[in-house]
Amino acid sequence: MKKIIIFFILILFSINVQASIVVMDADSGRILYSQNKDEKKLIASTTKIMTSIIALENAPLDMKIKVGKEIYEAYGSMTYIKEGEEFTLEDLLKGLMLQSGNDAALTIANNIMNYNDFISSMNLKAYKLGMQNTTFENPHGLNETTKNMSTAYDMALLMKYAIKNKDFLKITSTYEHKVGNYIWYNKNKLLREYKYLISGKIGYTKKSGQVFVSAASKDNKTIVIASIDEGDKFNLHKYLYEKYFNMYERYKVLDKNTFSFKVKNNSNDHYYIKNDFNMLLKKDEIDNLKIKINLNDNKSIVEIYLNDKLVHIEKLYILKYKSRIKSLKKILLFWK
Repeated sequence: MKKIIIFFILILFSINVQASIVVMDADSGRILYSQNKDEKKLIASTTKIMTSIIALENAPLDMKIKVGKEIYEAYGSMTYIKEGEEFTLEDLLKGLMLQSGNDAALTIANNIMNYNDFISSMNLKAYKLGMQNTTFENPHGLNETTKNMSTAYDMALLMKYAIKNKDFLKITSTYEHKVGNYIWYNKNKLLREYKYLISGKIGYTKKSGQVFVSAASKDNKTIVIASIDEGDKFNLHKYLYEKYFNMYERYKVLDKNTFSFKVKNNSNDHYYIKNDFNMLLKKDEIDNLKIKINLNDNKSIVEIYLNDKLVHIEKLYILKYKSRIKSLKKILLFWK
């Protein structure tokens, strides 16, 4: 009976037409569903996903950080740390991502590097990730004086990248963190309500509305969802996860262990790839998947097409014939 009730709730769920939403395959980056995906909007505290990544990629978790006067510029959601107190970066990141502390954001940004350099690093990272419609002006997401703008598509790209970081996953999946006299609780309620959720960050200001970026894994499938200006964010994400987990299966399109070939030319070179490529597909889409190999003196690649649309490019590497002979000789000498 309980399953039937849940089923009907999912069917009756309605999505706000004003909201910006993207459901993305975390392996391939394929968009499974979207609505207003490229509309630039304020992203509030989901900004802290990027803040966390910049910190994690530029400093060790056990780095000692002393809280400075920068905290007096913070307001809104706070950890209430005090000037002169000392924490590890890991502690501050948990205050940042669980409690959504704006004071923690400013402390991190002012101590990992120069503040302006930190903001520049956030924007440079966004550029490298292909977040073409994103601009960061602060590390916290408050938007009275400075504004962070992005899209549902760009924020899904960011979460797709962030969940590859094991420390980020560990921090964002923590329910609560105790340090000294402080206890910080994770405001992402879906972490407790939906067992497949592996990461997420909520955000809210009066100007941005409710913002939520999350990731979930089920049956070896991982999906990322970003929603901006959708009030019923937790139910929306849960509904979309169940819908698209049931709709798609994960397929290994390229296998680095088996994908290889040689070209019968003057050099007799051998080509191979270094990475697997997995993708969520419906069963009736498999026949529409095509692999095209382009050999070029400067850059050889494998192209993956779905319904004649390019969805992935994988670099091809060359093992020269002479190098292959030398490798074989070494093996034979070893076993001699």
